[in-house]
Amino acid sequence: MMSFKFIELFSGIGGIRLGFEHHGGQCVFSSEIDPAAQKTYQHNFSEISYGDITKISPASISDHDILLGGFPYWVFSICGKQEGFADTRGALFFKTEEILSIKQQNPMLLC
Repeated sequence: MMSFKFIELFSGIGGIRLGFEHHGGQCVFSSEIDPAAQKTYQHNFSEISYGDITKISPASISDHDILLGGFPYWVFSICGKQEGFADTRGALFFKTEEILSIKQQNPMLLC
């Protein structure tokens, strides 16, 4: 089985993490802003997910092979207000892009 490191942004309760760990991945950093989701994440994985990604320096994030990000898509959806990048949550895409550009020479983003 292949071994690789990944980070998980907007991790929620860690559902996507399970699949990547099942295939040989090691989660080296996770971030979630919602306190209830953080509590469940801690219960599920015995570790605390970091908080607000906008307050975390990209340089302080562990090196990784893959960035997983379940960023808030509903700001782009027809089910939402469709404010996209004008919404603060939509602009989180740019924070993800910043992390990739600082941490990786050959980035791979999976959303």
